[in-house]
Amino acid sequence: MSFSFKRLLPHILVLIGFVVLSLAYFSPVLQGKKINQSDIMHYIGMAQQQKKFAKTTGEETYWTNSAFGGMPTYQLGAKYPHNYIKKLDLTLRFLPRPADYLFLYFIGFYILLLSLKVDYKLAALGSLAFGFSTYLIIILGVGHNSKAHAIAYMPLVLSGIILTFRKKYILGFLLTIVALGLEIVANHFQMTYYLLLLVIVLGIAYLVDAYRKKQLPHFFKSIGLLSIAAIIAVGLNATNIMATQEYVKESTRGKSELTINANGSTKEQTSGLSREYITEYSYGILETFNLYIPKFMGGGNREDVGKDSETYKAYINLGASPIEALQASRNAPMYWGDQTIVEAPAYVGAVIIFLFVLGLFLVKGRLKWWLLGGTILSLLLSYGKNLGFLTDFFIDYVPLYNKFRAVSSIQVLLELCIPVLGIFALVRLFNDFQKDEEKFKALKYSVIITAGLALVFLLFKSTLFDFESFRDDGYIEAYGQPFIDAIIEDRKSLMTTDTLRTLILVLLSAGTVYLFLKKKLSEKLVVVVFAILLLFDLISVDRQYVNSDNFVTALKVDKPYQANAADKEILKDKGHFRVLDMSSEGQSKPGRAAYFHNSLFGYHAAKLGRYNDLMEFHVYKNNMNVLNMLNTKYIIAEEQGSIFPYTNTETNGNAWFVSELKQLTDANIEIKALDSLDTKTKAVTTQSDFSDKPEVIFYTVDSTASIQLKAHKPNYLKYESNNLNEGLAVFSEVYYKDGWNAYLNGNLVPHIRVNYVLRALETPKGNHTIEFKFEPEVVETGSKIALASSIIFGILLLLGIFYEIKQQKSNA
Repeated sequence: MSFSFKRLLPHILVLIGFVVLSLAYFSPVLQGKKINQSDIMHYIGMAQQQKKFAKTTGEETYWTNSAFGGMPTYQLGAKYPHNYIKKLDLTLRFLPRPADYLFLYFIGFYILLLSLKVDYKLAALGSLAFGFSTYLIIILGVGHNSKAHAIAYMPLVLSGIILTFRKKYILGFLLTIVALGLEIVANHFQMTYYLLLLVIVLGIAYLVDAYRKKQLPHFFKSIGLLSIAAIIAVGLNATNIMATQEYVKESTRGKSELTINANGSTKEQTSGLSREYITEYSYGILETFNLYIPKFMGGGNREDVGKDSETYKAYINLGASPIEALQASRNAPMYWGDQTIVEAPAYVGAVIIFLFVLGLFLVKGRLKWWLLGGTILSLLLSYGKNLGFLTDFFIDYVPLYNKFRAVSSIQVLLELCIPVLGIFALVRLFNDFQKDEEKFKALKYSVIITAGLALVFLLFKSTLFDFESFRDDGYIEAYGQPFIDAIIEDRKSLMTTDTLRTLILVLLSAGTVYLFLKKKLSEKLVVVVFAILLLFDLISVDRQYVNSDNFVTALKVDKPYQANAADKEILKDKGHFRVLDMSSEGQSKPGRAAYFHNSLFGYHAAKLGRYNDLMEFHVYKNNMNVLNMLNTKYIIAEEQGSIFPYTNTETNGNAWFVSELKQLTDANIEIKALDSLDTKTKAVTTQSDFSDKPEVIFYTVDSTASIQLKAHKPNYLKYESNNLNEGLAVFSEVYYKDGWNAYLNGNLVPHIRVNYVLRALETPKGNHTIEFKFEPEVVETGSKIALASSIIFGILLLLGIFYEIKQQKSNA
């Protein structure tokens, strides 16, 4: 036991160090503060209704009425039965947010390097390079928590795969199950998909290596074990995966039936997102150097250039007071790249990139090739529309690639690969696999490439670049050419300062390696020096964008919205209706109205596709017929800074009988028909349920016919109907076939979709009770699979432990 503890002690100390570093960087969490994340603020608004329902009833609802007229909660933090892998994830994230994610960055990368047989000191050093990579910190600042969550588990998945290929079959198999299960539970399928691309690159490298070494049986045995591990990991997350798969077909990520856009133009036909939407955030080719020089392209859209800047002087010359000029200079438009919005540069680090280049010369074999291959693939795909032929190929031919947007985010792969190869440069430096002459030669070439590149930018920046942005025309129109001239001077200044900074860091790194090769520094001292350089390099940039200023009191984060006068007035009405928030605050904070009301708007990356079409064709244009059929009883308006609720007295209500149902031939005609359709008396459909009936079906609706909502919950609606004739009832509720069931007097009956997005039900004459219940079969089925997978994994884990103990005894 003593020997065992001795072996564990360094790792325990490293883990304690990771905890301390995570809490130190996000130190305000120790004061009970929370980070103010814009995306999380939107999420809180969207998820408020389901959380309130769970707190009140102790039950989970898988449908919310609070946003976009109603949608499933599958991608809004829904909790599922038997999701034990989620419980493990919560256990691992024991630190306060966002320190928990930073800790996961560290620990996952540490285990990856250990699985590659790297000494614990270098593994810890690599973890710092990965965890403090600027992009990984920035996404925590803006609230991309699920993305950070998924990225954090990427190295752990790779660890399981690599251990399996290293013939550590049992450990690799079990770790792959857990790691991939955790990766999937993070619920950011785009990041998991990118990880899959990297795994394919890794697999190709290992396949070629196995072929050369005549070890193909071992390779395919490993692939078989990893495939079984993946199946079990998927099973652990079955409910979430199945629900997402079901939902995505109906979301904006699925195929639309429309062939036209709201403006009448031809709609691009795709089974996923549009090409334009996918490539909206494409990394500029020139921006590649941001990875090496932080403010090569000015940094972010809003940079603090300070009082000594040309921008400050320009504001003064325009008549601004010193205070106004200083305030404006804190949000100077320094970024001059091609992307629409950039919060901060995706800086990987001058020090680690120097080591990466050194690793290209020192590291040999499959490790180098899969890391270099992953880096190049990641970089090329991040260019998006700026490297159109490759992006078009992936969109058109690579399965599922067209389901994801923001192609620049695939750079997470290079942010993982570069530190691994960089650390292996030090591994090779410290061992005797290569002669010192080869190491000196590698050092020389690395310095020429890295320092030489920085020197070229320093000497020839004005010749090579114009520092102009496509946004500058707007500033010229507003402030004149002298203002932009001042901006350009500051852009040049930022590039000069940061290029010089990078050059110095490279020379210090190269000097450290040189002194080691000259036997002037020990291995331990080299690690300490590089730890200092890495921490200074990355944290000094990170702190410019995510620091203590991002933290606020916990109350402000937990309750980000305060009811205004209009909200308070609307909340007095206890009925079931929808709200359209047209105020400036409602537009800038799309999750706000959902926090208090059943809103027509919201904030989500994958809305229901049909409802999104309806918004683009009609809701954004304030088509009152459509607003009425959605039961929009209140419109929050704003006049001269005053916010008030406008009561819409023409709304159709919760349900109504129509006198006419017209069958149309396609979705284009159906959605265009809503332009002038009297939704109170008529309905249209393209569903085939009435294919055996006349094109127009007429119903008799007399003055006594009525249908009233008697009870409502997010996942349940109860109506009482009274009609002397057979009729067609239309409900102001969003149609979603996979979950909503209709019951007439307790008996399950079919219902149809009308008016492009709403539900309708044929009712016999007389008095009836109509109920809608959200009963998604996918949750019940998925939960059973998750339970079975958990049991299987538990048995395999026990068998694996038993086998290892038996092996140790037999070897004793």
